[in-house]
Amino acid sequence: MQRIKFDLGELMAFVVTAEKASFRHAAETLFLSPPALSRRVERLEAAVGARLLERTTRQVELTTVGQEFLREARTALAGLDQAVQRVGDQLRLGHGKVAIACIPSVATHLLPQVLRSFTQQHPEVQVQVIDESAPQVRDAVVRGDADFGISFTGSQEPELRFEALMRERYMLAMPADHPWAGREAVAWSELAGQRLVSVSHRSGNRLLLDQVVAELPGQPVAWHECNHLAGALALVEAGLGLAAMPQLALRPGHAAVCGVPLVDPPVWRTLGVLQRRDRTPGPMAEALRQHLLQAHPAR
Repeated sequence: MQRIKFDLGELMAFVVTAEKASFRHAAETLFLSPPALSRRVERLEAAVGARLLERTTRQVELTTVGQEFLREARTALAGLDQAVQRVGDQLRLGHGKVAIACIPSVATHLLPQVLRSFTQQHPEVQVQVIDESAPQVRDAVVRGDADFGISFTGSQEPELRFEALMRERYMLAMPADHPWAGREAVAWSELAGQRLVSVSHRSGNRLLLDQVVAELPGQPVAWHECNHLAGALALVEAGLGLAAMPQLALRPGHAAVCGVPLVDPPVWRTLGVLQRRDRTPGPMAEALRQHLLQAHPAR
């Protein structure tokens, strides 16, 4: 293995300069003089054997090699940070910090009870919940911003391990006084001509549902659109339309909104735990992951 010929300070100098796109701003962040910062970056470039940054009078830009090296540098720094945290967790058994990335419906309806039980057993553990869309959950896990994620996409990512947690079917959300509220099921084809509420094209749910709708003889029209399921549910409650959404997004016992299973075809999604294959979680992150799996065994 080739010996690394640069130090952590030089690597940090490059990463911060690339992110700030300015030697002056990076120097202020790192409490260095601009010449000292420049020398660190130059020593790193000499060790790597390639120019990483293009300097102009107005800004700093990454070279093609620099863009690739930045991704690797961020991964290396994140891995080092996690290693230090894991050692600290081991020295302070029962203490630590865990970051979970999850889709909003999980953060709202599945995670609170799990965290309540976990916190009773581990009161000194800090938990950060990153509740974002499915693509952002995947990216947070890939970048190392989260110890693990909970989502319904990511199983095809080669760098991630997907462990099934639970399956949920898609329902048609409607006001509780809607004529269809008492039915056992609604066929997708019946949505033609109905006023619908939908999530945006950036949502993983929208991508899945568009595949189903594309096969229908009559195309339903979404008259209102939201970024997240919670917003779509609020519009349904206001009587602005019907919405196809996963069962988890429907709050149990909701007085104003009910859900009826969608059939022909029935559509399901599988929620799972996402982890990077090349990372070993710290003891507290692993404890929370196991707690989650025990609370919601795959079914």
